[in-house]
Amino acid sequence: MTHLHTPEEDAKLMAQVAQGDAIACRLLVQRHLGPLVGLALRMTRNNSEAEDIAQEAFVRLWKQSKNWQPKAKISTWLYRVTHNLSIDVIRRRERQNVTDSDMTEIADTTTNQSEKRHRQDVSKQVQAAISSLPERQRTAITLVHHRDLSNKEAASIMDISVDALESLLARARKGLRVTLEEQREDLLGAQL
Repeated sequence: MTHLHTPEEDAKLMAQVAQGDAIACRLLVQRHLGPLVGLALRMTRNNSEAEDIAQEAFVRLWKQSKNWQPKAKISTWLYRVTHNLSIDVIRRRERQNVTDSDMTEIADTTTNQSEKRHRQDVSKQVQAAISSLPERQRTAITLVHHRDLSNKEAASIMDISVDALESLLARARKGLRVTLEEQREDLLGAQL
């Protein structure tokens, strides 16, 4: 049976972290590390950077433990910090004119190599389309569609109103439709 972790349970763990409880630290990391790495990876497209960003988010959380107010949701705070750190990495990379051409490969056990290559190509094209979106649209799409956050949670993380988030989502979806429609024949391609 899967147990969903509540914000109240996270707040209790955070109070234990403030007292120096290493087990509480580990439990919070276990609960939130995967989604944070996933968000950072979607934004930066770099495994190593994503892991570093998630680690830094936790370091900042631990530093806040003594002053933590239980009215704040830990997951929302962590997503916001991860989002901001990811943007910092992206901006630093752009300033250095460094491009990251590493695209995460999809692990696939399909024996049909042609189908496997086609799916990888489609995945790369979709990821490239998402990556070509403006930063705030890309973040909105990632939070809502890849991290399964509600519009309210995503808006809070991005520090914008729900209406502004919905506007970003609408523009992002429209941009993806246009980009992917232009590549429709490539996406549908010949599958053998």
